[in-house]
Amino acid sequence: MRILFITSRNIIAGDLARVLKQEGNEVKLFIDDKDRKLNFENIVEKTNNWKKELNWVRKDGLIVFDDSGYGKIQDKLRKKGYSVFGGNEHSDNLEFDREYAQKIFQKYGLQILETINFGSIDKCFEFVKKSKKSWVIKQNDHKLNINYVSQLDDNQDVLDMLEFCKEKHNRKIKSIVIQEKVKGVEVGVGRYFNGKDWVGPIEINFEHKHLFNGGIGPMTTEMGTLAWYDDDEKNTLFQKTISKLKPYLEEINFRGDFEVNFIINEDGIFPLEATPRLGSPIIYLQDEIHQSPWGEFMKAIADSQSFDLKWKRGYGIVVLLAVPPFPYVSNLDEISPKGMGIYFKDIENNELSHVYFEGVAKRNLEKRSQFYVSDGEGYIAYVTGIDETVESARKKVYNIVNKIYAPKIFYRDDIGLKFIHNDFNLLKQWGYL
Repeated sequence: MRILFITSRNIIAGDLARVLKQEGNEVKLFIDDKDRKLNFENIVEKTNNWKKELNWVRKDGLIVFDDSGYGKIQDKLRKKGYSVFGGNEHSDNLEFDREYAQKIFQKYGLQILETINFGSIDKCFEFVKKSKKSWVIKQNDHKLNINYVSQLDDNQDVLDMLEFCKEKHNRKIKSIVIQEKVKGVEVGVGRYFNGKDWVGPIEINFEHKHLFNGGIGPMTTEMGTLAWYDDDEKNTLFQKTISKLKPYLEEINFRGDFEVNFIINEDGIFPLEATPRLGSPIIYLQDEIHQSPWGEFMKAIADSQSFDLKWKRGYGIVVLLAVPPFPYVSNLDEISPKGMGIYFKDIENNELSHVYFEGVAKRNLEKRSQFYVSDGEGYIAYVTGIDETVESARKKVYNIVNKIYAPKIFYRDDIGLKFIHNDFNLLKQWGYL
């Protein structure tokens, strides 16, 4: 099958495109972001103009979008008869307008937290200053990492963060969002949808977004994830969360991976945000879990067909390996990791199948590493593993992690531990696991 992969920043597409190529498909990759266009050079075939490839992929092929923001284009391609995997204009609104998303959640029976969009930082500042609630600062797009969770009862830290945003990013911020803060366990619930019905099992995941062990330090896109699949349609977490959104997904004809993050405590389940697209690094863990070919699976979803997905039971772990300037994007040459080699020590071929790249390309040089860092953002690789227990899955993953080297490489070595020591017991106590 011919597959055209279209990505904004190559967060997911590159290595999934490589996997699709390994399955025997003809694959072409288009990367929109000019600073990441070098990624996956000499690994998968690339194109600089995806529109010119429509005649190549044809209407019997598959077009895959891995990110939100292309909704109108996806809708137009579907109307023209192309087979398209990914979101649409409605699902883009769900991700890029958090206040709108909460209204949808409430309409379909979910208990929501107060969420407010502000057109200016000043208006947001004045509101928080008068409020007696604790707040979380969020954003409606992916351009700036300004998320912050209040730690002080008087919101002084939130006010300081808003002042900082005004000083540093005022021209770039078109809107800012605050959401009521509640304490609890954060859990993601996801599943694939084909426009008519769910496809495959339910996914339960636990993200680790802070830079350092123990949930300390700045928020990142994500440092690692614990997840597993469940085929029990009566699963409590599923029934009390995204199962309720099926009529909405049918109404908007959504065809892709759909996930919502929730905060759970003894008072209930509260939706935080929707991810109506392929997510990272969960996509690599999904590849670890899936046994069926991705091309066939995604084609069925794009064409609104059912699919009997074969998958592995067990707990899965995925860990991000990064280098500076991650988590802060910078184009400064003096700190850019571009060109830095990536090395493997005593790693077996079967272990390499658990390693996935992001900001990486390949070169043919005798005296230097074959793989190298190909952009300035610092995302290097993801390592995955699955086993019967969280502890044994962790052992598998970190055994491989310890065989991968690059100057200044770092990662969290506690992925999954919070679930073992805290989250599992609480969720079991509240009746969700």
